[in-house]
Amino acid sequence: MDKIKRYLECYIPITTCNLKCHYCYITRQGKWKNEVVPIGHKPEEVRRALSRKRLGGTCLINMCGGGETLLCPDLLPVVKALLEEGHYVMIVTNGTVTAVLGKITEFPRELLNHLIFKFSYHYLELKRIGKTQMFFDNIKMMREAGCSFTLEITPSDELIPHIQEVKEEALHYLGALCHVTIARDDIPKEIPILTKLSDEDFYKTWEQFDSELLNYKKTIFGKKQTGFCYAGDWSININLGTGEMTKCYGMGNLGNIYENTDKPLRFEAVGNHCPYAHCYNGHSFLALGDIPEHNAPTYAKLRNRTDKEGNTWLSEDVESFLSGKLYENNKEYPKVKKWLINHKK
Repeated sequence: MDKIKRYLECYIPITTCNLKCHYCYITRQGKWKNEVVPIGHKPEEVRRALSRKRLGGTCLINMCGGGETLLCPDLLPVVKALLEEGHYVMIVTNGTVTAVLGKITEFPRELLNHLIFKFSYHYLELKRIGKTQMFFDNIKMMREAGCSFTLEITPSDELIPHIQEVKEEALHYLGALCHVTIARDDIPKEIPILTKLSDEDFYKTWEQFDSELLNYKKTIFGKKQTGFCYAGDWSININLGTGEMTKCYGMGNLGNIYENTDKPLRFEAVGNHCPYAHCYNGHSFLALGDIPEHNAPTYAKLRNRTDKEGNTWLSEDVESFLSGKLYENNKEYPKVKKWLINHKK
C-alpha cells in the first residue's frame, strides 16, 4: 500500500462561482462574478514541478479554488497528470458542474481510484436554484466511477431551522449523514467561530450529526498549538497559478515550484513559531501528523462514513492512504527538529 510522504494544499486561482452562499467571503466581496482564470501552466509542467522525485514520494494533493474549483478551465489535465505521477488528489467542489464531472469519469479506472471529492453541501443555495437532485446525482456518478468522496456542510446560523430537513435529505440520497465543519471569522486575530451562538450552544446544536470531523475540530478550535510543527516540510501550501510555495497560509515563502525543476524543492518546518491563534484547519494538518506528539484521529476517520448498506465513502486504497501519518514516512524528523531548534537560536 502507498504511504503518504507530504500533504500539499494547492490553491486554484479562481474566484468565479455559480453559487452565492451567504457565509462565503467570495459572495460578501462580490468576487463570485469575476472573470474565469486558468492555472496557466501546462499539465506536464505541473507534473514536473510536483514530481514524486522532487517531493520524496507519494503525496496527498488537495485542490481548492477561492470560488468553484471545477470552473477552472485547465484544471482537469493537471489533475490527470498528477494522478498519473502516482499522487492521490482531492478536489473541493460544490458538486454542480455536471459537464466537468462527467469528463472526469472518462479517466482510466486506476486513476479514479486515487481521486477523492470533498463535496460541499450548500443546502440553502441548492434549494434556491433547484439543483438538489442534480447535486446528489453527481455524487452518485462519481462514486460509481470509482472515486472516493466525503460530504460536509458549513454550519451557519441561518441553516439551524432546517437541520432536520438536512439530515433527512442526506439519509434519503446517501444513506448517511453529512459531516459538519466549522465556519470561521477571519477578521479578528482570535479567528473565532462564525456564529452568534456561544461556543457551547454552537456545538450542542450541531453535534447531532455525529460527525467525527466536528468532534475533532471541537478539540482544537480556539486552542493554540505549541508543539513542534513540521508544516513547511511535511505539508506545504502552493498557489498553482503563481507557483509560490509557503510553509502554511501566508507564512514563510519557500520559493517557486516552477523554477529550477531539475533541482530539489526547499523545505523548512515552521517549528515552534506558528503565529496563528489556533490551527483552524488542523483537521488536515494535525490529523495527518504535522505535530507528531499531537494525538489525533486519522484523516480517513474524519472523512469517511458508512451508509445503511454497509458501503463506505472512501475506497480501500484511499482509506488506507489517508489512515497514514506523515511522521511514519518521515523518519528523519528528530534530526530535522534538533537542527531547526539550534538554527533559530
